[in-house]
Amino acid sequence: MQAIVIAHNQEDGALLSYLLRQAGLAVAVSRDAQRVIPTLAERPVDLLLISTGTDPDLPKTVHEVRQVAQIPLLLLVDPLTEDAHCALLDAGVDMVLERPCSTRLLSRYIRRLLARTTNIPASVLPVIEVNGCVLNPTQRTVLVQEEAQHLTQLEFRLLYILMTNSGHVFTTDELVERVWGYSGEGNRGLVRGLVRRLRRKIEPVPEEPRLIENLPGVGYRFTAE
Repeated sequence: MQAIVIAHNQEDGALLSYLLRQAGLAVAVSRDAQRVIPTLAERPVDLLLISTGTDPDLPKTVHEVRQVAQIPLLLLVDPLTEDAHCALLDAGVDMVLERPCSTRLLSRYIRRLLARTTNIPASVLPVIEVNGCVLNPTQRTVLVQEEAQHLTQLEFRLLYILMTNSGHVFTTDELVERVWGYSGEGNRGLVRGLVRRLRRKIEPVPEEPRLIENLPGVGYRFTAE
């Protein structure tokens, strides 16, 4: 298992790395969230831990993480107002811990979060075939008309949800919550962009989609046949 620690304070980074290694994770440390976030789509980790002080841009950072990856996300921060705490939860964070927080307590929160959010390994998910489209979770590829396409983490999550519920119409808000893990209100552009990228990979004619249908004013579905 792998984790990334983003900590502006070197001592915090060293301490958190030690606790994560004690929990059995390989750890990388960075001071710059903007350098780490773009890498998460193709190289997701088992835990992202951000340690910071009072940062008014923190909800924006959490939102940016959720745009590219659905991974366990823990924040260690200075004391917050209730409104600020709620804003972070609404943005998609899994757990917020406020200082002071003992290493004993922090290590147990880390272990609990990992145990609660560990995903089913893709290797145990079956290959899915619907309407001539074959999704391979182990390889994270989709095969259409004998042509294989590699999928990003978010593309795979969206296609897996749609194909395992073929024929069912999901609202855009539901898809944001299922794929990105936070409230879908006001984030419908995320779904449109992701659907557009998926169509380029699986539709013979992306401008005339036959697999991922959009029902205007309702949502999206994967056609069963």
